[in-house]
Amino acid sequence: MSSAPPGVAPFDVVCAADLQRTPPEHRWLIETLWAEQAVGFIGGTPKSLKSWVGLDMAVAVASKTCCLGHFRVHRPGTALVYLAEDRLDVVRQRLEALAAARSLMLATLDVRVITTPAIRLDLAEHCKRLQATVAKHQPRLLVLDPLVRLHRADENNAQEVAAILATLRELQRRFNVAIAVVHHTRKNIGSRQMGQALRGSGDLHAWADSAMYLSHEKAGLRLSIEQRAAPAPDPCFIRLEDSPPHPIVTPPEKDSTPTIQDRITDTLRRSSSPITRTELRSTLAVQNNRLGHALKQLEQLGRIRRTPKGWAC
Repeated sequence: MSSAPPGVAPFDVVCAADLQRTPPEHRWLIETLWAEQAVGFIGGTPKSLKSWVGLDMAVAVASKTCCLGHFRVHRPGTALVYLAEDRLDVVRQRLEALAAARSLMLATLDVRVITTPAIRLDLAEHCKRLQATVAKHQPRLLVLDPLVRLHRADENNAQEVAAILATLRELQRRFNVAIAVVHHTRKNIGSRQMGQALRGSGDLHAWADSAMYLSHEKAGLRLSIEQRAAPAPDPCFIRLEDSPPHPIVTPPEKDSTPTIQDRITDTLRRSSSPITRTELRSTLAVQNNRLGHALKQLEQLGRIRRTPKGWAC
């Protein structure tokens, strides 16, 4: 039997049956939103409240209050944040507003802010300093905002990105800390999975345990959630409330644009005589197939009827 090389320490190994069981109540840091000790992204296009959401997570964890006024915190504790693009006075103003929205004083919350002007995760010295910072403060949650300001690597180079992600994964495993990284998504998502719209290498999406994606839609700002090891909740909508400003989950805004069915029935009601399909198509300026589908639906619902001279209500 071969022996280990002299002077080389083996990796730590245990039998599978000896692995620690995680109590079910400790699976979530923030229920259905972010798994305990998960790494992942808060992704979205510019001006989609990404930084607000990251800070609200921090305040929620530090205060054991609901994140976005909706998602319950299971594992409260210290929150550590670094916002590379915002002045420190702006960071304070936002945190004070988020605390005030919960009827709390910022001074009572264990939210800590890294004030170093720059952090570079592609530099070994900076990685060591970040590790030392996490070791000293022992946060439950670390928020880094945004990824593009945390390195000078090529985000499309899988090898360079993998090194940065490995640093963060090691940080998470060594200190049992959840890490939320704010990152941009491409503007034209199309039919792709939201995580695949993250700007840069595909390794970014594969790395995440939990993720949130914010996208602008007609009904409002949509929040979609992904989980590696648990079912994700249905998408919801959020908005930034005023006085004090804070993001909350909200019902989708009603689309005031009338549907094709409403336009058809309104046109027929205003006519004193039946209208042919050709006349309807010209009046409403819609495609023939779309018009035919809508007419069939309305007829089946009994809202309109077909006559020898055309359609009528």
